[in-house]
Amino acid sequence: MCRFLLCKSKQKTNPQQILESFAKMAKKSKAFDGDWQGDGWGISWLDKNNCWQIYKSLKPIWEDVQSIKRLYMTTMFAIHARSATFPQHKKNIEYNQPYLYNQYAFVFNGYLKGVSLSIPGKIGAQKIWFLLRKVLDHPQGDNNKRHKHPAGVIKALEKVKNLLKKNTKQIQALNIGLSDGEKIYALTYYSKHPKYYQLHYYKDSSLQFICSEPLEGYSSALITANQIITL
Repeated sequence: MCRFLLCKSKQKTNPQQILESFAKMAKKSKAFDGDWQGDGWGISWLDKNNCWQIYKSLKPIWEDVQSIKRLYMTTMFAIHARSATFPQHKKNIEYNQPYLYNQYAFVFNGYLKGVSLSIPGKIGAQKIWFLLRKVLDHPQGDNNKRHKHPAGVIKALEKVKNLLKKNTKQIQALNIGLSDGEKIYALTYYSKHPKYYQLHYYKDSSLQFICSEPLEGYSSALITANQIITL
């Protein structure tokens, strides 16, 4: 189980303030089983050329955040603090999110049991990201550019959710955060532990974000279960 955030702003801003608030939240947050979000973290942001840059670390985010000095002004960024489900999946920076592909940045938290689909990837997040990329790249029944439109992204998220529901014994939670470089999206779906898995969003005239938990200093609203939100 993990914590994530996706943020966009009208004007370029430095992610540091929100990053530090997110780190404080992640340090205090405990999963329903008492686990923590201390198995590394990552942040991605759009640079001046509208390309994604990334920083990842195996340190707990609250121990590492003050050392990050190379964050730049940006209009969009994504943060993920990891909690590895299995001991053998700890201390491998390859598993840390966000994951990037072309114009997309992806983050995930949740737990799925008994997935019958054959999907490349070593951990669940990688497999879900592969599946979503495949749907985004090959939108059935649409033209080649449809997946870049917000309606196409929403359709892709809905299709992935339905595929996994159909081919999984149990979905405890399936929360996906996605940015296409212009908008941010979140799919939230869970069957257990709503207090842990529910997502929240914040929106004002200049700043918008989606986050696993409320952040200190921001009055956020709850995203109801089983929906897709676009900001």
